[in-house]
Amino acid sequence: MKRSVSTTDLLIYGLVFMVPIAPWAIFGTVYNASSGMVPLVYVVGLVAMIFTALAYAQMAKSIPLAGSVFSYVGRGIHPTAGFLAGWAILLDYLLVPTLLYVFAAESMVGIFPGTPRWLWALVFVAINTVINLAGVSSLKLANRVFLLIELVFVVIFVIIAVTALTGGTVPDASFSTDQIWDPAKVSAPLIASALSIAVLSFLGFDGISTLSEESTGRRGGAGTAMILALLIVAFLFVLQTWLASALAGGRDAFPKSEAGNAFFTIVEQASSSGWATAFFAVNVLAVGIANAMAAQAATSRLLFSMSRDRQLPAFLHTLNGRKVPQNAIIVVSVLSAILVLFFVGQIDTISSLVNFGALFGFMLLHVSVFVHHMVKGKSRNWLLHLVVPLIGFLIIGYVLLNAAVEAKVGGIIWLAVGALVFLYYRFTGRSTEVGAEGEIR
Repeated sequence: MKRSVSTTDLLIYGLVFMVPIAPWAIFGTVYNASSGMVPLVYVVGLVAMIFTALAYAQMAKSIPLAGSVFSYVGRGIHPTAGFLAGWAILLDYLLVPTLLYVFAAESMVGIFPGTPRWLWALVFVAINTVINLAGVSSLKLANRVFLLIELVFVVIFVIIAVTALTGGTVPDASFSTDQIWDPAKVSAPLIASALSIAVLSFLGFDGISTLSEESTGRRGGAGTAMILALLIVAFLFVLQTWLASALAGGRDAFPKSEAGNAFFTIVEQASSSGWATAFFAVNVLAVGIANAMAAQAATSRLLFSMSRDRQLPAFLHTLNGRKVPQNAIIVVSVLSAILVLFFVGQIDTISSLVNFGALFGFMLLHVSVFVHHMVKGKSRNWLLHLVVPLIGFLIIGYVLLNAAVEAKVGGIIWLAVGALVFLYYRFTGRSTEVGAEGEIR
């Protein structure tokens, strides 16, 4: 693949994938679940996910290939484990674009009542497919434009919030550290709940690893970009939710009917100048185009890598003249368009399946760090190659253990299907070996 993506490009891609304004859409829900301490949720999430980011950094440096956990686990532990990891995270990557299109379509219907959801979903699919097929240069340009728009609106929100808080625009609203830590409300169950929400809020930084093979930087560039993206987006999450929580005026919770648009309601109350509509529109663009576009790019690279290593049909690793996996991009687009028809109105179900695939892949990633460096490489870096993956494994394992029953059942069924595919390959004499270490440049 063409190496034309700098470390800065990887960082921008990761920020777009995680969406700096992600808390907007779920602020009310997280506020209710955390007793108003939304910033605490994201602080806990940063602490939890930094271990996984460090694990990714170690493997991306050693194995700079496009397949993410498929390549890392397959070469770090064993090809069979790599297939299982790739199959697991494939559930995440295949469904993420669909989930984003469902979110965006629901929002567009809110703006244009009576219009069909499937129509909006297909519009977003078409836009993202054209950008991804145009090549990495188009993707880089689009990422920069959308990231700039999102950051501008973060600044606008900060100005609106600070002005309202210092000017007494919103009754009972004031700066306080209670939104970050209130000893009277903090409890073990609340922290556990926050951990589950927070870990899932940061999913997406791992997508940077899928572009490792197109990176022009040093071998550790993808890992550096992942850690920086995680730290930057965590800061933005905490800043925005701290101000929004302060503007909530110390209320105990938002009514269920208002939780979905709680952030935009707060913006409307704080500004009283029509800004809420603009924020709503930017949120739709960020989810339906920017985030979905990045997700489609990551998914196509995973399909490309698994196909190249003969784990999926060969036509998926065909590159077009712009050196992007054309057929994989088209397949992702078609699947997204079809799946949208089945999952419209079932956001909870598809979200739980996405989360299972990602978390299971993360667990195997932590194991691969230990095996690749400590067992095979005889490393004596006990901190990065033993302590970090062990803590990361336990955190992810805890979250996965406490996942929704639907997520566990659906995830296990998906893994069972993967096992059948693997056995089919073996019995028909098809190789399940990943590429040799010598292929790594």
